[in-house]
Amino acid sequence: MANVVRKIARYLSASANRKFDERADPRVQIDQAIEEARRQHEALVQQAALVVGNQRQLEMRLARQAEEVAGLTESARSSLLLADNARASGDPVSAASYEETAQAFAGQLVSAETSLEDLKNLHRQAAASAAQARTAVEDNTARMQRHLAERARLLTQIEHAAMQEQMTQAMEGMSSLAPAGDTPTLAEIRDKVEHRYAVALGRHELASQGMEARMVEVRRATMDARALSRLAELRGDLGSGTPAALGAGADPQRPSLTKGQSDGEPYRAPDAGGRGAPPPAAGGQGADGPASAPGGPAA
Repeated sequence: MANVVRKIARYLSASANRKFDERADPRVQIDQAIEEARRQHEALVQQAALVVGNQRQLEMRLARQAEEVAGLTESARSSLLLADNARASGDPVSAASYEETAQAFAGQLVSAETSLEDLKNLHRQAAASAAQARTAVEDNTARMQRHLAERARLLTQIEHAAMQEQMTQAMEGMSSLAPAGDTPTLAEIRDKVEHRYAVALGRHELASQGMEARMVEVRRATMDARALSRLAELRGDLGSGTPAALGAGADPQRPSLTKGQSDGEPYRAPDAGGRGAPPPAAGGQGADGPASAPGGPAA
Protein backbone atom coordinates (compact mmCIF):
# COMPACT_ATOMS: atom_id res chain seq x y z
CA MET A 1 0.00 0.00 0.00
CA ALA A 2 2.81 2.38 0.81
CA ASN A 3 4.43 1.64 -2.56
CA VAL A 4 1.20 2.53 -4.38
CA VAL A 5 0.92 5.78 -2.45
CA ARG A 6 4.49 6.72 -3.37
CA LYS A 7 3.84 5.95 -7.04
CA ILE A 8 0.68 8.08 -7.01
CA ALA A 9 2.56 10.91 -5.33
CA ARG A 10 5.39 10.79 -7.89
CA TYR A 11 2.88 10.62 -10.76
CA LEU A 12 0.93 13.61 -9.46
CA SER A 13 4.15 15.53 -8.94
CA ALA A 14 5.37 14.80 -12.48
CA SER A 15 1.96 15.70 -13.96
CA ALA A 16 1.84 18.95 -12.01
CA ASN A 17 5.37 19.83 -13.12
CA ARG A 18 4.51 19.16 -16.77
CA LYS A 19 1.36 21.29 -16.62
CA PHE A 20 3.26 24.03 -14.87
CA ASP A 21 5.98 23.98 -17.53
CA GLU A 22 3.34 24.15 -20.27
CA ARG A 23 1.59 27.15 -18.71
CA ALA A 24 4.69 28.94 -17.42
CA ASP A 25 5.91 32.06 -19.18
CA PRO A 26 9.29 31.33 -20.85
CA ARG A 27 10.47 34.88 -20.17
CA VAL A 28 9.96 34.43 -16.44
CA GLN A 29 11.77 31.09 -16.54
CA ILE A 30 14.67 32.68 -18.43
CA ASP A 31 14.93 35.41 -15.79
CA GLN A 32 14.86 32.78 -13.06
CA ALA A 33 17.69 30.85 -14.73
CA ILE A 34 19.76 34.03 -15.15
CA GLU A 35 19.13 35.01 -11.53
CA GLU A 36 20.24 31.56 -10.35
CA ALA A 37 23.37 31.79 -12.50
CA ARG A 38 24.15 35.20 -11.01
CA ARG A 39 23.67 33.86 -7.49
CA GLN A 40 26.05 30.99 -8.18
CA HIS A 41 28.56 33.40 -9.72
CA GLU A 42 28.46 35.65 -6.69
CA ALA A 43 28.95 32.66 -4.39
CA LEU A 44 31.92 31.51 -6.49
CA VAL A 45 33.41 35.00 -6.41
CA GLN A 46 33.09 35.13 -2.63
CA GLN A 47 34.71 31.71 -2.25
CA ALA A 48 37.52 32.71 -4.59
CA ALA A 49 37.98 35.91 -2.62
CA LEU A 50 38.41 33.85 0.56
CA VAL A 51 41.01 31.64 -1.14
CA VAL A 52 42.95 34.60 -2.50
CA GLY A 53 42.67 36.31 0.89
CA ASN A 54 44.12 33.26 2.60
CA GLN A 55 47.03 33.37 0.16
CA ARG A 56 47.65 37.04 0.97
CA GLN A 57 47.47 36.33 4.69
CA LEU A 58 49.96 33.49 4.39
CA GLU A 59 52.28 35.78 2.46
CA MET A 60 52.16 38.33 5.28
CA ARG A 61 52.80 35.62 7.89
CA LEU A 62 55.60 34.24 5.75
CA ALA A 63 57.21 37.64 5.59
CA ARG A 64 57.02 38.08 9.38
CA GLN A 65 58.36 34.58 9.96
CA ALA A 66 61.25 35.23 7.61
CA GLU A 67 62.05 38.43 9.52
CA GLU A 68 61.92 36.49 12.78
CA VAL A 69 64.27 33.83 11.43
CA ALA A 70 66.66 36.51 10.26
CA GLY A 71 66.54 38.18 13.68
CA LEU A 72 67.16 34.94 15.58
CA THR A 73 70.02 34.08 13.26
CA GLU A 74 71.60 37.44 13.86
CA SER A 75 71.11 37.11 17.63
CA ALA A 76 72.64 33.65 17.70
CA ARG A 77 75.67 34.86 15.74
CA SER A 78 76.09 37.84 18.03
CA SER A 79 75.96 35.57 21.09
CA LEU A 80 78.60 33.30 19.59
CA LEU A 81 80.85 36.29 18.81
CA LEU A 82 80.46 37.60 22.34
CA ALA A 83 81.26 34.15 23.77
CA ASP A 84 84.37 33.93 21.61
CA ASN A 85 85.47 37.38 22.68
CA ALA A 86 84.90 36.59 26.39
CA ARG A 87 86.78 33.33 26.08
CA ALA A 88 89.60 35.15 24.35
CA SER A 89 89.72 37.75 27.11
CA GLY A 90 89.94 35.04 29.81
CA ASP A 91 86.38 35.31 31.10
CA PRO A 92 85.03 31.79 30.98
CA VAL A 93 81.92 32.64 33.01
CA SER A 94 80.79 35.24 30.51
CA ALA A 95 81.73 32.96 27.67
CA ALA A 96 79.55 30.19 29.11
CA SER A 97 76.67 32.60 29.57
CA TYR A 98 76.94 33.78 26.00
CA GLU A 99 77.11 30.18 24.87
CA GLU A 100 73.88 29.42 26.66
CA THR A 101 72.23 32.49 25.13
CA ALA A 102 73.44 31.47 21.69
CA GLN A 103 72.08 28.00 22.25
CA ALA A 104 68.70 29.42 23.27
CA PHE A 105 68.62 31.57 20.15
CA ALA A 106 69.57 28.53 18.10
CA GLY A 107 66.65 26.59 19.53
CA GLN A 108 64.22 29.39 18.72
CA LEU A 109 65.85 29.65 15.30
CA VAL A 110 65.23 26.00 14.58
CA SER A 111 61.59 26.34 15.61
CA ALA A 112 61.20 29.50 13.54
CA GLU A 113 62.76 27.88 10.50
CA THR A 114 60.42 24.91 10.88
CA SER A 115 57.43 27.26 11.03
CA LEU A 116 58.83 29.10 8.03
CA GLU A 117 59.00 25.90 6.00
CA ASP A 118 55.47 25.02 7.01
CA LEU A 119 54.29 28.46 5.98
CA LYS A 120 56.07 28.10 2.65
CA ASN A 121 54.28 24.82 2.00
CA LEU A 122 50.96 26.35 2.97
CA HIS A 123 51.66 29.34 0.76
CA ARG A 124 52.39 27.12 -2.22
CA GLN A 125 49.12 25.30 -1.68
CA ALA A 126 47.25 28.58 -1.20
CA ALA A 127 48.82 30.00 -4.35
CA ALA A 128 47.68 26.97 -6.35
CA SER A 129 44.19 27.24 -4.85
CA ALA A 130 44.08 30.96 -5.60
CA ALA A 131 45.10 30.32 -9.21
CA GLN A 132 42.34 27.76 -9.55
CA ALA A 133 39.86 30.15 -7.97
CA ARG A 134 40.83 32.93 -10.38
CA THR A 135 40.48 30.55 -13.33
CA ALA A 136 37.08 29.42 -12.07
CA VAL A 137 35.92 33.02 -11.67
CA GLU A 138 37.11 33.91 -15.18
CA ASP A 139 35.43 30.84 -16.67
CA ASN A 140 32.20 31.54 -14.79
CA THR A 141 32.31 35.18 -15.91
CA ALA A 142 32.59 34.07 -19.53
CA ARG A 143 29.75 31.61 -18.91
CA MET A 144 27.62 34.42 -17.48
CA GLN A 145 28.29 36.50 -20.58
CA ARG A 146 27.15 33.59 -22.73
CA HIS A 147 24.06 33.18 -20.56
CA LEU A 148 23.17 36.86 -20.98
CA ALA A 149 23.66 36.63 -24.74
CA GLU A 150 21.53 33.48 -24.81
CA ARG A 151 18.89 35.29 -22.74
CA ALA A 152 18.75 38.16 -25.24
CA ARG A 153 18.51 35.70 -28.15
CA LEU A 154 15.76 33.68 -26.47
CA LEU A 155 13.75 36.79 -25.58
CA THR A 156 13.99 37.97 -29.19
CA GLN A 157 12.95 34.52 -30.41
CA ILE A 158 10.01 34.52 -27.99
CA GLU A 159 8.87 37.90 -29.29
CA HIS A 160 9.12 36.65 -32.87
CA ALA A 161 7.18 33.51 -31.96
CA ALA A 162 4.45 35.63 -30.33
CA MET A 163 4.23 37.86 -33.43
CA GLN A 164 4.07 34.77 -35.67
CA GLU A 165 1.29 33.32 -33.53
CA GLN A 166 -0.68 36.56 -33.76
CA MET A 167 -0.24 36.67 -37.53
CA THR A 168 -1.31 33.03 -37.78
CA GLN A 169 -4.41 33.70 -35.68
CA ALA A 170 -5.26 36.73 -37.82
CA MET A 171 -4.85 34.75 -41.05
CA GLU A 172 -6.93 31.90 -39.66
CA GLY A 173 -9.62 34.38 -38.64
CA MET A 174 -9.63 35.90 -42.13
CA SER A 175 -9.82 32.53 -43.86
CA SER A 176 -12.42 30.97 -41.56
CA LEU A 177 -15.98 30.72 -42.88
CA ALA A 178 -17.78 31.47 -39.64
CA PRO A 179 -15.58 33.48 -37.26
CA ALA A 180 -16.63 34.10 -33.72
CA GLY A 181 -18.40 37.42 -33.13
CA ASP A 182 -20.56 39.73 -35.23
CA THR A 183 -17.83 40.98 -37.60
CA PRO A 184 -18.26 39.71 -41.19
CA THR A 185 -15.34 38.26 -43.04
CA LEU A 186 -13.98 39.50 -46.35
CA ALA A 187 -15.35 36.39 -48.07
CA GLU A 188 -18.87 37.17 -46.83
CA ILE A 189 -18.60 40.79 -47.95
CA ARG A 190 -17.30 39.68 -51.37
CA ASP A 191 -20.21 37.25 -51.80
CA LYS A 192 -22.69 39.97 -50.87
CA VAL A 193 -21.21 42.47 -53.34
CA GLU A 194 -21.06 39.88 -56.13
CA HIS A 195 -24.69 38.91 -55.49
CA ARG A 196 -25.79 42.54 -55.68
CA TYR A 197 -23.81 43.12 -58.86
CA ALA A 198 -25.25 39.97 -60.48
CA VAL A 199 -28.83 41.01 -59.63
CA ALA A 200 -28.22 44.48 -61.11
CA LEU A 201 -26.82 42.94 -64.31
CA GLY A 202 -29.82 40.63 -64.59
CA ARG A 203 -32.32 43.46 -64.18
CA HIS A 204 -30.50 45.55 -66.78
CA GLU A 205 -30.44 42.63 -69.20
CA LEU A 206 -34.18 42.01 -68.76
CA ALA A 207 -34.96 45.71 -69.17
CA SER A 208 -32.87 45.96 -72.35
CA GLN A 209 -34.73 43.03 -73.93
CA GLY A 210 -38.26 44.64 -73.58
CA MET A 211 -40.40 46.24 -76.33
CA GLU A 212 -39.92 49.77 -75.01
CA ALA A 213 -36.15 49.39 -75.02
CA ARG A 214 -36.19 48.14 -78.65
CA MET A 215 -38.42 51.08 -79.68
CA VAL A 216 -36.05 53.55 -78.07
CA GLU A 217 -33.17 51.85 -79.84
CA VAL A 218 -34.95 52.08 -83.22
CA ARG A 219 -35.72 55.78 -82.68
CA ARG A 220 -32.12 56.45 -81.73
CA ALA A 221 -30.87 54.61 -84.82
CA THR A 222 -33.30 56.61 -87.06
CA MET A 223 -32.16 59.93 -85.58
CA ASP A 224 -28.55 58.94 -86.04
CA ALA A 225 -29.19 58.04 -89.68
CA ARG A 226 -30.97 61.36 -90.35
CA ALA A 227 -28.19 63.27 -88.65
CA LEU A 228 -25.59 61.49 -90.78
CA SER A 229 -27.60 62.24 -93.96
CA ARG A 230 -27.96 65.91 -93.09
CA LEU A 231 -24.28 66.11 -92.30
CA ALA A 232 -23.47 64.60 -95.70
CA GLU A 233 -25.68 67.22 -97.42
CA LEU A 234 -23.97 70.07 -95.59
CA ARG A 235 -20.58 68.67 -96.51
CA GLY A 236 -21.65 68.43 -100.16
CA ASP A 237 -22.87 72.05 -100.17
CA LEU A 238 -19.59 73.22 -98.74
CA GLY A 239 -17.71 71.34 -101.43
CA SER A 240 -19.82 72.74 -104.37
CA GLY A 241 -19.91 76.36 -103.09
CA THR A 242 -23.69 76.88 -103.81
CA PRO A 243 -25.55 79.94 -102.46
CA ALA A 244 -27.49 77.63 -100.24
CA ALA A 245 -24.26 76.73 -98.48
CA LEU A 246 -23.04 80.36 -98.41
CA GLY A 247 -26.28 81.78 -97.07
CA ALA A 248 -27.08 78.94 -94.79
CA GLY A 249 -26.42 81.07 -91.77
CA ALA A 250 -28.15 84.30 -93.04
CA ASP A 251 -31.43 85.69 -91.72
CA PRO A 252 -34.33 84.27 -93.81
CA GLN A 253 -36.47 87.44 -93.21
CA ARG A 254 -33.81 89.78 -94.64
CA PRO A 255 -32.94 89.39 -98.36
CA SER A 256 -29.41 89.77 -99.53
CA LEU A 257 -28.12 93.03 -101.08
CA THR A 258 -28.22 93.32 -104.84
CA LYS A 259 -25.36 94.41 -107.00
CA GLY A 260 -24.64 98.10 -106.77
CA GLN A 261 -26.59 98.57 -103.51
CA SER A 262 -24.70 99.51 -100.43
CA ASP A 263 -25.68 99.08 -96.82
CA GLY A 264 -26.60 102.81 -96.57
CA GLU A 265 -29.08 102.82 -99.48
CA PRO A 266 -32.75 102.17 -98.86
CA TYR A 267 -34.25 98.90 -99.81
CA ARG A 268 -36.43 98.77 -102.96
CA ALA A 269 -38.96 96.11 -103.38
CA PRO A 270 -38.65 94.17 -106.64
CA ASP A 271 -41.05 94.83 -109.42
CA ALA A 272 -43.17 92.38 -111.23
CA GLY A 273 -40.23 91.26 -113.30
CA GLY A 274 -38.23 90.53 -110.21
CA ARG A 275 -35.97 93.54 -110.64
CA GLY A 276 -35.62 96.18 -108.02
CA ALA A 277 -36.66 99.76 -108.79
CA PRO A 278 -33.72 102.07 -109.35
CA PRO A 279 -33.15 104.73 -106.78
CA PRO A 280 -34.12 108.27 -107.63
CA ALA A 281 -31.37 110.34 -109.22
CA ALA A 282 -30.02 113.50 -107.67
CA GLY A 283 -32.01 116.64 -108.48
CA GLY A 284 -35.17 114.69 -109.18
CA GLN A 285 -33.85 112.92 -112.26
CA GLY A 286 -34.81 109.38 -112.94
CA ALA A 287 -32.79 106.64 -114.39
CA ASP A 288 -33.65 107.62 -118.03
CA GLY A 289 -32.78 111.31 -117.73
CA PRO A 290 -34.23 114.51 -116.36
CA ALA A 291 -37.94 114.70 -115.84
CA SER A 292 -39.89 117.18 -117.99
CA ALA A 293 -41.75 120.03 -116.42
CA PRO A 294 -45.51 120.08 -116.70
CA GLY A 295 -46.58 121.59 -119.83
CA GLY A 296 -43.09 121.92 -121.23
CA PRO A 297 -41.93 120.77 -124.57
CA ALA A 298 -40.75 117.33 -125.01
CA ALA A 299 -37.09 116.74 -125.58
